[in-house]
Amino acid sequence: MLLNRNRIVITGGTGRFAQELKKIKSKYQLFFPKKNELNILKVNSITSFLKSKKPKYLIHLAGLSRPMEIHEKFIKKSIDLNIIGTANVTKVCSDFGIKLIYFSTSYVYPGTKGNYKEDNSLLPKNNYSWSKLGGESAVHMYPNSLILRVCMTEKPFVHEKAFGDFITNFIFHEDIVKYLLKLVNKKGVINVGGKIQSVYNFVKKYNPKIKKISAKKILGHGYPLNPSMNIDKLKKIIKRKLIVI
Repeated sequence: MLLNRNRIVITGGTGRFAQELKKIKSKYQLFFPKKNELNILKVNSITSFLKSKKPKYLIHLAGLSRPMEIHEKFIKKSIDLNIIGTANVTKVCSDFGIKLIYFSTSYVYPGTKGNYKEDNSLLPKNNYSWSKLGGESAVHMYPNSLILRVCMTEKPFVHEKAFGDFITNFIFHEDIVKYLLKLVNKKGVINVGGKIQSVYNFVKKYNPKIKKISAKKILGHGYPLNPSMNIDKLKKIIKRKLIVI
C-alpha cells in the first residue's frame, strides 16, 4: 500500500490531548477517527480505516487513563484497551509499514530516585503503569515505531490541592503539541516532559491559591515519590529551550 507522507491518523481523537492537537496548523493532514470508524479492539476496523486513509504515521493516544484507580477496579478493561488495543494497532501498522508513535507514561519507571533516562530499568507500581508498559512491549517489537514516555497534564490544573513531596516533570498538553510533530520521524524511546519539580511548585506558578498536601501521607510511605525523567534527549532533538513552567 502506497502511504501518503503528509497524513497522520490519531487514535483517541475525543481525548484531552487530541483536542489540543486539533488546534494546530501543520503541513500534515490530521485524521481523528471516532470509535465507530476505528475501534482499537477490532483488527478489521483498524485495517479498514487505515486502508482508506493510507497515512504514513499513526499517533496512538486511545486507551484507558484516569483516574488511575479505575485500572485496579476494572482490570479486564485496562488490559483490553491499553495492552490488547495497542497490540492490535501495532499489528496493523506493521502490516502496512505505517510509522507508529505511542504515548506511554513516566510511571513505567520505578519512581524511587528520579531523573530517569530512556535506557534505565523499568518497574511500574500500579495497574495503570503496568498496562502502559504492556502496550510498550508490543510497540517495541515493531522497528518502525517511537515510544514517548510522557508526563503531561491539562491546563488549568483540575485539582485544588497538589503534592509538595511528589517530584515529576509535568508539562501542559498545549506545550507538547507545539513540538510533537517534530518527533514523528524519530525512533526508539524519548522522555517527554518539563522541568523536574514537585507538583505543587509546578502548579503554584499560575495558581498561587493551590494548597500543598503530602503524597507520602495519602499514598503511603512505601509509594515511590520521584518518577521524574531526564529529558536531555528531547532537548537535543527539538534544539530549543523547553517551556518549563
